[in-house]
Amino acid sequence: MFGRRSDGHLVKKLDPIVALTSYIMPTRCDAQIFTDYKADFEKLARYIAAKSDEGYRITFMEIIIAAYIRTVSQLPEINRFVANKRLYARSELAVSFALVRDSADGELSENTTKCYFDLNDTIYDVSDRIRDTVEACRKEDADNSTLKVAKLLMNPFLANIVVWLARVLDRYGIMPRWLLNASPFHTSMFVTNMASIGLPAIQHHIYNFGTCSQFVSIGSVERGVALDAKGNVVRKRLLPLGVVCDERICEGAMYAKMLSIMGRLLNNPEQLEQPPERVLYDEGHEFHLPEPKRHRFFRKGKEESVQA
Repeated sequence: MFGRRSDGHLVKKLDPIVALTSYIMPTRCDAQIFTDYKADFEKLARYIAAKSDEGYRITFMEIIIAAYIRTVSQLPEINRFVANKRLYARSELAVSFALVRDSADGELSENTTKCYFDLNDTIYDVSDRIRDTVEACRKEDADNSTLKVAKLLMNPFLANIVVWLARVLDRYGIMPRWLLNASPFHTSMFVTNMASIGLPAIQHHIYNFGTCSQFVSIGSVERGVALDAKGNVVRKRLLPLGVVCDERICEGAMYAKMLSIMGRLLNNPEQLEQPPERVLYDEGHEFHLPEPKRHRFFRKGKEESVQA
């Protein structure tokens, strides 16, 4: 309340035009901007294969999330969010995503989870955190906090009251921390892997409820042609990404830098193997994860964890 939130700090140094946009476009659906990005599938696939030979299991989604985390470490402004028409610097870095749960009867069911990261994370740290979260949530009997809240709201009357109350509490920054942790909509970025179910990339809306400012969709591989350095036409396989952002959180030039940095990292994923040389924080508000880093090796079907 009064500009204070447990998940963010009020931005003080703000461009007047950026500050005004929240009043002109009060909801995220008003302020959505859409774009497509085509990553080089061949480069990413070769990198994943090379890491597999070394004993690491890394996925396309993990590389994309790691590239986003590294970009936030250099451009902390893209990790902001708007609440009650005011701009906040997020005090954490979280990515939400949906996954299919295992079921003994063969029926498909989904679970939504959220994973927290440190700005110093490497691709190995990102892979570890995501794998731990996925393994815990994919179990048939796994009920994370998100699913528990969803089951609690199966009653329409109760759901209307609780969601209305949550909106009010969130608007004034007094939502309980346990509810913020349970909500996949209070996150830095939401990722959906459409390729896992054989669908193309989509440009998914960002939710008015919560604080999510970016939504990325990973689509099925596309085939196309391009010109090489010598001007020859070559066939290429591309990994399409659908990107939707809240334009109110920063200037357009900042988003241009975001796409440029992420594009460079996706073309050179080996740069994600080392932590960043420096980490920048929005207006000096630092945040870290309490747990130690781990490097997990998957060799010959055996799993070993090494404390860093």
